[in-house]
Amino acid sequence: MLQRRFGPKGDDGARRPDAKSTGFGRVIIAIYGIFALSAGVRSAYQIAMQFGVAPLAYLLSLFSAVVYVLAAVALTRRGAAWHRVASAAVVVELAGVLGIGLWTYLAPDLFADETVWSHFGQGYGFIPLVLPVVGLLWLWRTRPNREPAVLHPEDKEHA
Repeated sequence: MLQRRFGPKGDDGARRPDAKSTGFGRVIIAIYGIFALSAGVRSAYQIAMQFGVAPLAYLLSLFSAVVYVLAAVALTRRGAAWHRVASAAVVVELAGVLGIGLWTYLAPDLFADETVWSHFGQGYGFIPLVLPVVGLLWLWRTRPNREPAVLHPEDKEHA
């Protein structure tokens, strides 16, 4: 209802839904929100109560929570700048999952406890590994329209 009332207008003057606020976009944003909340609460508790046990793991979990919050917020916003922020956050997330996932296999002694991205997100059903790939594909599909380049009359001769 709110989307129909306040959403963007199409060429015919009728409101058209934004891809981010309908269907699959809502699902992706909801998953990012859930991961932001779960990773944030988990890392806050672990840092407050057990920091000495596995400081690296808990700080990496906090970092992942910040990335998920940034991605969730940026995905809900409109405009090319927010699209770039969302894309950057999701790329950082993918790099984090791949890097930390590999690191936890190569040097498991450094991780006294799991992070969200440990073993490529195994503790979370590998959703942390799949989510950024799906997110990047969705961001590519819903990228802001690019204006065609305007050629000046003198440029047409060289085109």
